[in-house]
Amino acid sequence: MNRQMKQGKEDFEAQIMQLPVVDTHTHLVGDRLCASDFWEIAHYFWLFRELQAAGYPANAMELPEEERIAAFLEAYKGSRNTMMNMAMTHIFRDLYGIVICDAASVKEADAAVKQSAGRVTWAQEVADRLNVSRFVVNIPEHVDFQGMHENAILIPRIDGKLGGWVKEIESSPNPAGVFAQVREKLTQLLDTYKEAGYPGVMTTLPSYETRANRKVVVGQGSTKDEILMMLLHELGAAAEQRGLLIQLFLGVERSWCGTATPVNDPTRILKLSALFEAYACTFELVVASELNNLDIVQAAWNFPNVHVGGHWWFNFRASTYRDSMQYRLEALPAIKSSLIVSDARCMEWSYGKILLVKRIVSEFLWGQIEAGWIDYDTAIYVAKHWLYQSAAKRYGVAH
Repeated sequence: MNRQMKQGKEDFEAQIMQLPVVDTHTHLVGDRLCASDFWEIAHYFWLFRELQAAGYPANAMELPEEERIAAFLEAYKGSRNTMMNMAMTHIFRDLYGIVICDAASVKEADAAVKQSAGRVTWAQEVADRLNVSRFVVNIPEHVDFQGMHENAILIPRIDGKLGGWVKEIESSPNPAGVFAQVREKLTQLLDTYKEAGYPGVMTTLPSYETRANRKVVVGQGSTKDEILMMLLHELGAAAEQRGLLIQLFLGVERSWCGTATPVNDPTRILKLSALFEAYACTFELVVASELNNLDIVQAAWNFPNVHVGGHWWFNFRASTYRDSMQYRLEALPAIKSSLIVSDARCMEWSYGKILLVKRIVSEFLWGQIEAGWIDYDTAIYVAKHWLYQSAAKRYGVAH
């Protein structure tokens, strides 16, 4: 690469890094947004999995500190090629100016995190580093983001209610009657959300054998899957009437073993397509299974009310981002696609994961410019929508 092209690429990446972001799914808690110590960052679920694969013990917090640090360093060095390891490296290098390399650096990092946790402005400072302007949470008690310019966007999570209702209907001697009662509870719940000004609801879905184009009358003998699908029909109708969106998080299964696993179901999205066709509410599809990345793009291409969301759980890898960005660039107007799902439990991890996504976006779009598929202005236009404007429009955030 000649000097002029290299400079152009670096300038482009710098511009991408400063674009605003909506983080569309987090587990941040408003009164404890930041990590309290080094181990809260080091033991983040996704990194912890990779550390375990490199030999880190599952009971690390039970070890004496010196043993734990030694075990961590061995696993950290052993997993240095993985995405989450790279993210953590950037967290400490960029936010704290610390390179994790030995026991002294771990202790220095622990002291630095404890110090920053006591600063009221720290969460906003971290968010500002990548211009992350808004965050989505799913629990009302987590919305009040203390020390930040804006509170979180609340999209209430209803999978617990849906699952409970399915069990209640299935176990009742009068399923039809209970279903009618549940339908009333659902509409009342959505009335409450609409009045509160929430943009919509979020739910995960387990695997389902039935499909949306087979409507049944709920009664004796109705299966759990049939009941669930009919409740989704009720949800779609109620959301349409109230102008609410439905976020569907798909692809993580817990029924095969005690550990959540990704499942690439080739008919997962197809089975829901009759919902997209029947109800004019906005659907946002977020998947954790790699092969479903193309399926949600096809759904969004077919149905104007379907949008594609960020990468969740096992989908958070550079390879899956590159593939799905190619699908999205070729098939969808940029306003139909959001990329950011940090799944962060502290602000530092929101930074680390969004940094990687922005870098991947920059590399991908620069490659498209070099190949002559898009021009510079189009690349910036696409990035703005993927990172911010698409989600901001769906959630009613002022531009």
